[in-house]
Amino acid sequence: MLLLGCVSNTITLLDDDGSGGSGADGPSPTTTDATLDPTSPSTTTFEPTDDTAGLDSSTGLGFVPPLDGMGGISFECSIFQQDCPPGEKCMPWANDGGSAWNATRCSPLAEDPAGVEEPCMVEGSGTSGIDDCELGTMCWDVDPETNEGVCVPLCMGSAWNPFCADPGRQCAIASDGAVALCLPICDPIAQDCPDGQACYPIQDSWSCAPDASGDMGVYGDPCEFINVCDSGLVCLGSSAAAPGLPCEGAAGCCLEICAVSLGDAQCTGIAGGEICQPWYEEGSAPIGFDDVGVCALPA
Repeated sequence: MLLLGCVSNTITLLDDDGSGGSGADGPSPTTTDATLDPTSPSTTTFEPTDDTAGLDSSTGLGFVPPLDGMGGISFECSIFQQDCPPGEKCMPWANDGGSAWNATRCSPLAEDPAGVEEPCMVEGSGTSGIDDCELGTMCWDVDPETNEGVCVPLCMGSAWNPFCADPGRQCAIASDGAVALCLPICDPIAQDCPDGQACYPIQDSWSCAPDASGDMGVYGDPCEFINVCDSGLVCLGSSAAAPGLPCEGAAGCCLEICAVSLGDAQCTGIAGGEICQPWYEEGSAPIGFDDVGVCALPA
């Protein structure tokens, strides 16, 4: 199971400093750049800024375990322009055989390719850059044992102006531009992602990503990666958590997502001072996300 975590190469979604916000009187929820590493299932990683709910920015939180090294980025083609010869497509891959994409290559198109959201197979590993998805898509959330995943669209436009054809997805650019994926936007309160995934913060919105929590990830558990908390929880700096929880003193803590309109009664740690606070600063929430909050200690 791939974790979304910090690596030295942060990936930007739209710009280099990330975005997001915090409640005016609450903690600064995870405001991050994103990084991707595809050990399996493939997902996105996030690195918090200095004002993130007491989280040590040198530690960072994200979706994949820290890697030994990304190597040099090498581009043979453009993910956005898809400028490979006929019968080929531009794909991210690991040119050093490792577990992190660090390059792009022209790969052969399958004779009968799978479409978006259809099952797919990769050749070798999730970072080989060879799969049976159609042009403009790649095999994502790959199971390392079966090499099976699902086809996800690649971003369109350019690195300076990326977009997704489907308005229900947002573009996540990773590994210094070697990866640019359109991930589904989700509702963190409703947790409306497919089985095995949860709704996690990506830049100023929320997207579905594989839940890598395993036997851990319940409220109050320590966390070092965004997607090691169970569905309905988010990894914030442990200073935002009520005292006495298992995460006390850890880099991060799995805390509850809440609906601001429903108040503090949703918060398990209310006796310890956690209250439901807006995730976004007033007026900064994307459409449909005004009610998203997190149960945390006041900043």
